[in-house]
Amino acid sequence: MPAELTAGRRDHLPPSTARRRASWRDPACSGGKPLIHKPNFFLLTGGPGVGKTTVIERLAAMGEVCIPETHRAVIRDQAARGGSALPWADHAAYCTLTAERDIARFDSLSGETRRVFFDRGVLDSFGQGFDPPAALLAAARARRYNRHAFLFPPWAEIYRTDGERKQDFAEAERTYGHVKRLLAEFGYEGVDVPRAGPEERARFVLQTAKRLAA
Repeated sequence: MPAELTAGRRDHLPPSTARRRASWRDPACSGGKPLIHKPNFFLLTGGPGVGKTTVIERLAAMGEVCIPETHRAVIRDQAARGGSALPWADHAAYCTLTAERDIARFDSLSGETRRVFFDRGVLDSFGQGFDPPAALLAAARARRYNRHAFLFPPWAEIYRTDGERKQDFAEAERTYGHVKRLLAEFGYEGVDVPRAGPEERARFVLQTAKRLAA
């Protein structure tokens, strides 16, 4: 079990990528890899600074299995070692690295039967200026979370920037729109998480996940 397991921008990808995504249900699109469908894996996604990590922390405190996001971990790791795989330096390398780490995390938990909540996932690395290679697209198609993904909307009142989150709120709104379209392109249905306190949001996510898994 993983150690972290706890109790030039454009809104659309190039047409060639969109066409590859549109047929994700075709087994050939998984690069010949068997599909791994984990309906007990729940994705928390959306733009930056919308409260996903706070809710993940609350769920972990409630005894749920939660996986922290890779994106900030990659930024910290790259900054510490003087690497260039950073969203403001080499965006493609950064997206590739985060996607590869999320794929590895998914695979390491493939035998898990409990509910697992992910703070962002493989798809969060796609788009917004990054045209993922065919191998990453195939890997994403071959690994399926629960088809309902928890989607956190932009929320100006709680949005803050920091040394690792440099996007302004307008960019956060654009990212939300992109993620929402991305989910649909990959065959997921977004479940809107209400703007509320962390405890209420965590209860909403947990109760909804229990209902979806029933």
